[in-house]
Formats: sequence, C-alpha cells, structure tokens
Amino acid sequence: MPHLAPAALVDHYLGISRLLAGQLDFRSAIRAVAAEIAHIIPHDHLDVCMLMVDGNYHTAYETGMDTAWGNVESAPVANSPIRTLLWGEVDHLLTDDAVNDPRFHFEGAFKRPIIEQSLRSRVHVPLKVQGAIIGALSCSSQTPGLYALEDVDRARIIADLLAPYFFALRAAEQAQQSAIVEAEARAREEGLRQGALKLTEALEQERQRIGMDLHDQTLADLTRLSRRIDRLARSGEVTGEALEPVSRGLQHCMQDLRQIIEQAKPSILQLFGLAQAVENHLDRSVRDSATPIEWALVDETTGTLDTLEPTVSVALFRIAQEAINNAVRHAQPLAITVRLKVEAGQLAIEIADDGYGIARHRGRIGGGIDNMKTRARLISAKFTISPGRNNRGTTVAVSLPLHRNAERPAIQREEQR
Repeated sequence: MPHLAPAALVDHYLGISRLLAGQLDFRSAIRAVAAEIAHIIPHDHLDVCMLMVDGNYHTAYETGMDTAWGNVESAPVANSPIRTLLWGEVDHLLTDDAVNDPRFHFEGAFKRPIIEQSLRSRVHVPLKVQGAIIGALSCSSQTPGLYALEDVDRARIIADLLAPYFFALRAAEQAQQSAIVEAEARAREEGLRQGALKLTEALEQERQRIGMDLHDQTLADLTRLSRRIDRLARSGEVTGEALEPVSRGLQHCMQDLRQIIEQAKPSILQLFGLAQAVENHLDRSVRDSATPIEWALVDETTGTLDTLEPTVSVALFRIAQEAINNAVRHAQPLAITVRLKVEAGQLAIEIADDGYGIARHRGRIGGGIDNMKTRARLISAKFTISPGRNNRGTTVAVSLPLHRNAERPAIQREEQR
C-alpha cells in the first residue's frame, strides 16, 4: 500500500469532494472520483452499492471492471455477498482472498463476479446518513493480501464524503420517479376522461343515426304498409295476391330492425363469446355486401377470450366490428382475414384486408378510426392501423396486455345505457 503524507491524503480527499460537484447521476459520480480514490486505495474494481427505499433490494454502480453486479437493475440484499454489512451486523468487511473466504460464499450468494474476475483482496465499509445505512463502498483488487486495517479507515473517510452526495442523488431520483408516476397517472386519468367524452359523443351520434334510420327507413316503410292495408280494407279486395307485397314489406322491415338491434346490442357476443360474435358479424357483413369477398377467422387464443371481462369483450368486438365494416364498405377487398392470438402476454386481434388501403378512404371513415382508438385507450389496449403486406390493403390491430384485464367503468356505463 502507498504511504501517503497526511497533506497528500487531504488533497486527494478534497479532490473527491470537488469531482462530485456537478455530477447528476450515480454512474458518472463514481467514475468521476475513481482515479482520486485509486491514489488513496489502489483497486482493480470499485463500486458503490445503494439500498433501495424498502431496504430489501439494492443496485450497484461500478467502475474499473464491468461485472454482473452492475448489469442488474435491482437484486435482493439477502443474496448479496456483503449482506452482513448492509444489514448492519458488521461495521466493515476486510479479506485477503474473497475467492476462498466463506463469508462471501453462502447458499444463494450472488458471488459470480468475485470468482470470474478473481477479486481477491476486498475492503467494504457502509455509507451512512444520520446513522442509517444507505449503501456500501467496495474496493477490490486481483492481488491477494493487498489491504489492511489502515485501508478500512481510509475507506470510511471516503464513504463519509460520498454518502451525503449519493443520498441526495437517490432522493432526487426518487422524486423524479414519483413525479413521472404522478404525471403518467394524471395523463391516464385525463385520457380516460377525454376518451369517455368522445365515446359518449360517438354513442350519441350513433343513437341519432339509429333514430334517423328508424324514421327515414323503417317508419316510412311501415307507414306505406299501413296505408296499403287501409286501402285494401276499404276496397274489400283482401286476396292472397294483394297481401303478398304487404307480407314482403313486413319481412324487409323486420330484417332492417334485426340489423339495427344487432348493431345496438351484440347478443351473439353475450351468448357465444367474442370469436363467434366477430365471425358472425364478418359473415353477415360479407353476405349483405353482395360482393364476392373471401373471408376467414383464425382463433389461436386457446380459451383466453373466455377470461376477459364483459366490458373488455364488448370494446374489442366493437373495434373489430368497425374495422370489418370499413373494409367491406370502403376498401372493395377480395379477402378479409381476422386473426385472434396470444403472444408475449398480449391478446392481439388483427383485421386485414387486401383492398384499396387506408389512404384512399380516410376521409370517409375518420370518425370510425377515432372511435376505435378511443375504445382501445379506455381498456388500456394499443391500437394501430397500417398498410397491409406489400402496401396493399389495410391491417387494423389491437393489442391488450392480459394482466391489465379489469373492468372499465366508463365503457360499462356507456354500453349498458
């Protein structure tokens, strides 16, 4: 070990304090002071281990060598080779050969860097603020038997210089994380509020559309049928041939009403599930279009759909329904494929067509796209709309994290109204 004059030691300690000033994160701080610390305690590896707020986990910031310790964002204190120091059971750790020292080797110990990097000589002291341990300073060398009790005293002085600065960095990081969490929560809340408002507006527009359909189409047809029946009754010519147009008109009215009811309340979804409801709607939409569109539904979810909350299922069905309607009405496709799958903890629904593509009919379905985006946001799902393969057609995709599958009151209220 170098024998430094007291004045030289003081200069190096002051150098550490100067170099800490202005460092805004843990890694830059430890790297900034490593050279000054090396003048006081030579080392091949230097790290500062910081306890997290709960005291059960820690993370390491290192310099000199990159090891597995510095690559782990958080690790249990119970598995740390220096856990006795972090728990306050000892006031320092000093060893001539950590590779063979039983204090660093116990069941579950995260000791691999000691062996892989041959970190034999080691000295560890706690970082303390107002008597509480917030972490530890560790100096290691590949040379065995390098450190003595004198180095423990020097390490304690260095730790006293580092502790308040690193404590302030930790407090600033926690404040920043708390601010981010709060901002994200507010953004989600505002997004849900705005989404619910948009959805309410869309539903009101849909109610108006249904009302106009009933007034302009169904009610008008029924009025004409009523007048025809009145004329037949006055003429007394109520024959089977005369009633045939009336019967045909009533059947058309009933079919129109069934379509309106189907759009207002997806009963097949409630009775048979999401996949069957989407398949039924796809089949009906293609048949009603009177165009030769090939279609297919591929369900690779193996029962996952049955675990969804009812409100989530309704939202996913509405998104698929809108995407299918857009494809059939506006894209003039030759084929439509709906795929339901689970991958990487996500439920994904893709509606792909080989029609004109989104750019050709964006103006006609913009409101529908907004509604799909809103419904996806309200169930914490990701919504994308993009060109299909080889830039032909359109693919609408919804991805829902399965662990977030919970009731969404905003949707539930609107769907039940």
